Amino acid sequence: MADAPLLVLEDLRASVEGAEILKGVNLTVRRGEIHALMGPNGSGKSTLANVLLGHPAYEVSGRILYKGEEVTDWAPDERGRAGMFLAFQYPEEIPGVSVVNFLRAALSNRTGTDFTVLELRLRVADAMKELGMDPSFADRYLNQGFSGGERKRNEVLQLAVLRPDLAIMDETDSGLDIDALRTVAEGVNRVADPERGFLIITHYQRLLDYITPHVVHVFVDGRVVQSGGPDLARRIEDEGYEAFRPESAA
Repeated sequence: MADAPLLVLEDLRASVEGAEILKGVNLTVRRGEIHALMGPNGSGKSTLANVLLGHPAYEVSGRILYKGEEVTDWAPDERGRAGMFLAFQYPEEIPGVSVVNFLRAALSNRTGTDFTVLELRLRVADAMKELGMDPSFADRYLNQGFSGGERKRNEVLQLAVLRPDLAIMDETDSGLDIDALRTVAEGVNRVADPERGFLIITHYQRLLDYITPHVVHVFVDGRVVQSGGPDLARRIEDEGYEAFRPESAA
């Protein structure tokens, strides 16, 4: 459905070994929107990211609608081919696989087109130039020996090359110094456009000094407890998450 929101979550619940982590998440992301999901450690933010991309460890109920189609039971590779992307909090090392070869395989799987190494190199070179990255980065093994900032820049490079319709970014600011944080944020801002949506999952407000979200969601104890504009992120910074717990409002 062309006019459907990119992502709709309806009473989304997820459990592991009988322990419920997501407790009825309702959320809508439309094309051109950047959403920030902010919550304390242990609130279930990373679980939500993993469930959205189909991690098999969770027992899931409720509905995940992507472009108007229910994808709750889709496998991770099906979601990826359909244009969903997850930037991990702790990207894994893949020794022996260069960045450019990884991107070639990922883009071929995403588009169904078998790109040559030369075609992919040209595309990667253009993206790196736009992102201000050293071209030699393309020939390094994926995340091997990368600093925290380099791993996160690599995730942004993947965004720029793969051009997913929906990007879910799990704690992209984790472990970054200010310079790396600014570089990653600038990369996200370059990739964002009216046809794509972002769900940026974070613990702190500092990332939002560089990326201005359209909507901020407060995520506490496995559910969205409040949504609003960018000012809501500043309120979280001032008051902390305790102010948003249901018992605090009683």
